[in-house]
Amino acid sequence: MQLDAMNPLRWSYRVGFLVGFCVCVGLLAFALYAEYGLGMVPCPLCVFQRIAFLAMGLFFLLGGLHAPAGRPGRWTYAALVLLSGLGGVITAGRHLWLQTLPPDQVPSCGPGIGYLFDAFPLGKMLKLVFTGSGECAKVEPILGLPMPAWSLLWFLLLAALAIVASRRRAVEQ
Repeated sequence: MQLDAMNPLRWSYRVGFLVGFCVCVGLLAFALYAEYGLGMVPCPLCVFQRIAFLAMGLFFLLGGLHAPAGRPGRWTYAALVLLSGLGGVITAGRHLWLQTLPPDQVPSCGPGIGYLFDAFPLGKMLKLVFTGSGECAKVEPILGLPMPAWSLLWFLLLAALAIVASRRRAVEQ
């Protein structure tokens, strides 16, 4: 096997974006395992992080399947991935901030995400979610880091993958 095939900096645009899609699927699969296998109930901010990974995965898949030859098409898919990732970074950052609050400053637990979607318009629902609630401040470490820290790390790595893949010239495919 060629050594270049193992180097992410040498992957083609298509391979890079399909790998990004597979990573997103793996992360979402782990989130479901954590929920149903480990009993970690997701808070509203966790749900929004999952949505961000889902959106990134969708744009990675579309970009990988389409694999446009020109830079404008490649950067369009990369921009969509980066925009989704930015939403995830903001959400994970807010989640980490809530987890660092002293116990007396943690917001009280609010209604579940399903109720918020049903009962409030989108703007008010987003405001309530990002204000935070008690369940968002609960820290359950995995390999020493809380889940939103892992999410933040993966959002940044996937964003870097989209940029590196999009910078590849068509002749290098």
